[in-house]
Parts: sequence; C-alpha cells; structure tokens
Amino acid sequence: MAVVHFIEAGSIVLTQLLTNIPNIDETIKIKGRKGKVISIKEVEENHFHVLVSLNKHLKNQIAEKDPKKKKR
Repeated sequence: MAVVHFIEAGSIVLTQLLTNIPNIDETIKIKGRKGKVISIKEVEENHFHVLVSLNKHLKNQIAEKDPKKKKR
C-alpha cells in the first residue's frame, strides 16, 4: 500500500491509498476529468507524487441571442 498524491499545476488534486501506482502516460480519471500521468516522483518508500495533466472542462455556453427577436 502506498500514499499517492495527484498534483496538477502545483496543487494537490487528490490523495489516495493505493496498491498499484499509475504508470507514466497512463490515462486516468479524477473527479470526472480525464487526464494523463506526466511523471512520478518517489518521496519516501511508500509515498509518491504523481504529476498529472487534466483536460480543461469547458461548460456549454448559451447560444448568442437573435437580435431580430422581440422581447416580451
């Protein structure tokens, strides 16, 4: 068992106690966001920092209103 800290842009996104440590270039899903493992750094014997790159989550934007429609 190892403590794994998932880090993105210098901030810890998730900390888990895992039996299997993810590999480099492995695709992962954290908090509903897809990402990829960039690198793994062993801090202690069973303490790891995993640097991840998560995809940007873009919200659906409302379509621009028609200027021809009249307000009621």
